[in-house]
Amino acid sequence: MVTSQRRVGASGLVVSAAGLGCNNFGRAGTVTETLDGTRVVIDAALANGVFFFDTADMYGADAGRSEELMGEVLEGRRDRVVLATKFGHERDMGYDFPGGRGSRRYVRHAVEHSLRRLRTDWIDLYQLHLPDPQTPIAETIDALDELVDEGKIRYYGHSNFTGWQIAEAELTARARSTGRFISAQNHYSLLARASEREVLPAVERYGLGFFPFFPLKNGLLTGKFTREGGPTGSRIMQTRQHIWSDAPWDALEQYQAFCDQRDITMLQATFGWLLAQPGVSSVIAGATTPEQVEANAAAADAWTPTAADLAEIDALFPLIDDPADRM
Repeated sequence: MVTSQRRVGASGLVVSAAGLGCNNFGRAGTVTETLDGTRVVIDAALANGVFFFDTADMYGADAGRSEELMGEVLEGRRDRVVLATKFGHERDMGYDFPGGRGSRRYVRHAVEHSLRRLRTDWIDLYQLHLPDPQTPIAETIDALDELVDEGKIRYYGHSNFTGWQIAEAELTARARSTGRFISAQNHYSLLARASEREVLPAVERYGLGFFPFFPLKNGLLTGKFTREGGPTGSRIMQTRQHIWSDAPWDALEQYQAFCDQRDITMLQATFGWLLAQPGVSSVIAGATTPEQVEANAAAADAWTPTAADLAEIDALFPLIDDPADRM
């Protein structure tokens, strides 16, 4: 299987339309907590044309564990993937020095640790995980530019920025004639559309690529859950039952009927809707089994909605404010 590919905004970076979210690697209580569990998922991704992998230095039961597992599994085939990671989250990474997490010192320290854990000489997309109110964005851009010049990263992006922060970063880079962020990663799905207010317009205006996180709402938008319940071993039913109990079941049942009328799965419809949104470069979906990876890869190319389809889906899930989860 060859999953379609897309360019990230106006940059030269190309990614698979279906991306692999790697926050489950090293997560306690999952089958991908182990090296073997991580290996089978990554093997399945590569076998199904998914080559864009997104992780972060803080993912894992122990901070950095996701990167460590990926580094071991990808050794000898690093050239086959586009590897993205993040830095600057609130989680304590054990870096014992003061200052903001977008500061030059922090950025240079964090990237060296990620490179070591990932067993690579370069990171394709290095992303600021959270805005840093302590550090001027110009300093962060300068530090990231240095890493590009040194060949340690190819491009850089940000995550969890608001619309005005995206604009500030872009206009700062333009005024100073420096490099610029090429991508934004924010919470976005049919059940969390607040990014449409300011973030997506800013992304489109400044030519960034967009990566939605939690695009399937922890599996709620895959069709595996009903008003009566869902898979016993799923994360929702084990630790996040509020997502299921608070779900808009009337709308979800109408959405399932919409899918049935078109002979597509809810997963395929959800991928199709997301990839039809302006600026979306890849749908980053987590997985803990090869079957999930295969289904996500196939869904990326299974269905292209018409304008009428999009309007009908939009009517089912109107834009409402939903506090964004952070990854």
